[in-house]
Amino acid sequence: MSYTVIDKLPIYDQFAELHQSSGLLKNKKGNYTQEQLYTAAKNSWYCLSIYDGEALIAFGRMISDGVYQALICDVMVDPAYQGNGLGKQIIEGLLHKCQQSGIQSIQLFSAKGKQQFYKKLGFQEREADAPGMSIVI
Repeated sequence: MSYTVIDKLPIYDQFAELHQSSGLLKNKKGNYTQEQLYTAAKNSWYCLSIYDGEALIAFGRMISDGVYQALICDVMVDPAYQGNGLGKQIIEGLLHKCQQSGIQSIQLFSAKGKQQFYKKLGFQEREADAPGMSIVI
């Protein structure tokens, strides 16, 4: 099947609908409105959207300093389209942008149960003596 891939943020309604249907919204830490999450996406360094006709079916974004660090955020695929390689296509597109920009250090936070997906794409868990850390305030 042929899909359209663009490096542009989708309109708010499409973003909010995919955020909800993909289950990513319920995995968020903190209390954020859909509007706040869309503003966060608008502030991204780079994003990719995949469409089936007019319907947004996959999305991913990165925040970055544009030089040496990037963080992949909000990778989501419509459940009806999962298993078709769209998540992989999003990740590969984001990594390609990093390569073009010379960024070599790329981090991500995985949703529960998705670690194996990212491992298949070459990501590794941080070493035990250099753990990632976070705080929710």
